[in-house]
Amino acid sequence: MEKVNFTTVTEFIILGFPEFPELQIPLFFLFLLIYLIILMGNLTMITITCLDSHLHTPMYFFLGNLSFLDIFFTTVTLPKLMDILLRKNYYISMSGCFIQLYFYLNMASNEFLILSVMAYDRYVAICQPLCYHLIMNQKVCIFLSAGTWILSLILPAFYFIFIPHFSFCGSNEINHFFCDFPALLKLSCSNTSTLQSVVYIVGAFMAFPCFMATITSYVYIISNILRIRSTEGRRKAFSTCSSHLTVVCLFYLTLICVYLRPQSMQSMNQNKVISILHNTLIPMFNPLIYSMKNKDVKTALGKRFPLKTMSDFQKSLTGQQMHLPG
Repeated sequence: MEKVNFTTVTEFIILGFPEFPELQIPLFFLFLLIYLIILMGNLTMITITCLDSHLHTPMYFFLGNLSFLDIFFTTVTLPKLMDILLRKNYYISMSGCFIQLYFYLNMASNEFLILSVMAYDRYVAICQPLCYHLIMNQKVCIFLSAGTWILSLILPAFYFIFIPHFSFCGSNEINHFFCDFPALLKLSCSNTSTLQSVVYIVGAFMAFPCFMATITSYVYIISNILRIRSTEGRRKAFSTCSSHLTVVCLFYLTLICVYLRPQSMQSMNQNKVISILHNTLIPMFNPLIYSMKNKDVKTALGKRFPLKTMSDFQKSLTGQQMHLPG
């Protein structure tokens, strides 16, 4: 088979979801709705954590970082997918494809790091409550937050040392809804074993310590909670970390399904479905999970967006009628 040099390839074709040709417009409106919900939910979390003084704590500082990250994470992939579905604009330039891939890896790396930092924050809050404000002071929080953003910018760059040396032949169609690594590797005529090794090494270097730090934090947290004698005390302690634990489980479960399944069990169509769930459901549910299971967030939301019940509305009407002049 004749190889086409990397420099001669100018664009890729992102197929999106060709399996459902009659559902392209409905899918566009579905993903548009999801994207708007993600923007609204995460912008709301950022707004209340900035405006409410009661939420000026390390936990909500990192939660604001996570909301900011979720907005960018979905913005990397969903607008292009919606363009494909609505205007059938399947084409993406070579440079555009690799820029999208870089920022996708950047945001994914950052999420690993920020979730592990949030787990450490909960560990200090529950296991060392008397030293919490001393350990998690403002300088430490800023340092940890800046570290996650800087590391997530550096680590994906190692992949791109090898990509320019690859050649592509045959089809330039990416069977995915964005420029993902596994889909791109399938198009290469070159020996991809070196790059695959680099992917696993760099991924393990970043993901494994984050995963182990998160697991270790929660082992200590759970063991500490179980030593609390009162049921009410255990309930309150667990409520402070249950939201984060739920988010962590969703995040790692979807990643394991996409990237750590054996090759024999993988298919691009399955990967697309799991990836779209990872790219949409987690950023959409994160604000909901934190607001539903967090009294402080619900109180802050009530202050900024007061909603009266029907009974309250009727009472106010009754009070106004009682004071009407005769």
